[in-house]
Amino acid sequence: MLGIERRRRIMERLNAEKKVYVPDLAQEFNVTEETIRRDLERLEHEDLLRRSYGGAVLNERTAGALSFARRSFINSEDKTTIAAKAAKLIEDGSTIMLDASTTSLALLSQLKGKKDITVITNSARALIEGADLPCTMLSSGGTLRPHSLALTGPSACSMLSDHYADFAFLSCKGLDREQGVMESSEEENAVKQVMLHQSHQLILLADHSKFNQKAFVKTCGFDAIHALVTDNEPDMVWERFCAKAKIRLIY
Repeated sequence: MLGIERRRRIMERLNAEKKVYVPDLAQEFNVTEETIRRDLERLEHEDLLRRSYGGAVLNERTAGALSFARRSFINSEDKTTIAAKAAKLIEDGSTIMLDASTTSLALLSQLKGKKDITVITNSARALIEGADLPCTMLSSGGTLRPHSLALTGPSACSMLSDHYADFAFLSCKGLDREQGVMESSEEENAVKQVMLHQSHQLILLADHSKFNQKAFVKTCGFDAIHALVTDNEPDMVWERFCAKAKIRLIY
């Protein structure tokens, strides 16, 4: 199990039980207690928990914040489900583009069994997590947005425009049948638009909470999407809509 997967499960347990203990976690994940302590130290550094004697407690002070670290653990099981299904679309030798979403980061952890994969991303977090994977990691460069750990701006768009990928795996903030795929940040939206134009296929990763939601700016219309990967079966209206738009619906 990769470190990011273990830490995600630690946070899921902590959110449910409010406190965790080092010996219990070490036994559950079949790792040393020192490994668990390092995990807890890293999560504390991200302001997600507070270490205590023998374990850790949830940092309630930051419970309302929606930083990247916080979002990593919202609907995390759904994101893992989506990532596992999306990973089946990637063949050995593929070049893929990943945005800076937490769902795309979950997909990155599914690549450990793939061979000769090249990942082009504007996610600072993905570059760190990808260092443990048998992938070639390329950074877009650009200006870091601390809240989302996304690299954006003209430099990022320029680098991405010089490369071509088999797939772009993008997430979104909302899906609206009239407005299309929507995002909350103009800076990150500009990067996503370059990614989708520089890829042979756009694979949209969206959990059930994104359907029938609007956001600040439009990323693209549904005609740009080749496949939509989600966690639950959408309602009949969405299924018919995707079929009419010739979007492969995977759930």
